[in-house]
Formats: sequence, structure tokens, C-alpha cells
Amino acid sequence: MQISTAGLLVIKNKKLLLAFSKNKQCFYLPGGKIDTNETAKQALCREIAEELNAIVTEDQLEFYTHITAAAYGEVPGIIMEQDCFLLHHEIHPTAAAEIDALQYFSLTDYLLQNKQAPGAVMILAQLSEAGLIQ
Repeated sequence: MQISTAGLLVIKNKKLLLAFSKNKQCFYLPGGKIDTNETAKQALCREIAEELNAIVTEDQLEFYTHITAAAYGEVPGIIMEQDCFLLHHEIHPTAAAEIDALQYFSLTDYLLQNKQAPGAVMILAQLSEAGLIQ
């Protein structure tokens, strides 16, 4: 089974913003599942408003990459398909809904976490390799 999702890439001071889920007890990309009849950008704008108390419009989002990874916190065998979008607009996010905290990470910082979402590791590695984050 696959879950279609969209993730937001917010980079500040060469680190990537990640959100801590109360439910899954892990930091991962802000964003979430794409509902039926919703585009990835529409889903991302909705999720960011819900989770980060921030307004993002579709025209502020630039497609960066697609990742496929084991879905963290789901039953084994569930695959997450995620479109990742860079945000080139400053926001002032605050944790809301199921998000307990927000923090900026380098790949090295994230690998020190007790729990790591495979998709977050993947995107951090890609951004690090591209020189966008430390």
C-alpha cells in the first residue's frame, strides 16, 4: 500500500525545518497526506495552515523532488510517496494540531535523534549533497 503525501522544505541558516509529531514521536517534514481530488500543492497549503499556523500559497512552492520511503509510524510494508516543495518565502511557523515542536536540522543533527523517519533522512541527505544544508 502507498500513501501519497506532500512535504515542505523550509531552509534557514543552512538547516531544514522539521516538525515533531505528538502521535508518531518523531521529527519529519511538515506536510501530510493528499486527500482525494486535491493536488500536492493544495494539500501542502492546507497542512501547513493546520500544522504550522502559517499561510503558504501554491505559487510560493517550487517542486524540488519526489521521494519514496517506508512510511514512518505505519504498519510495515506501507510506502510513502512524497512530493517535496521548496518554499522561497519567509514564514513564521508555530506548532499546532498534532505538531508538538519545530526545529531546524542539518543531516548530522538529525542522525543523532533517537527516532528517524526514513523519508526525512533521505531528503536531508539530498539537500546536504546539493549544498543547500549543512
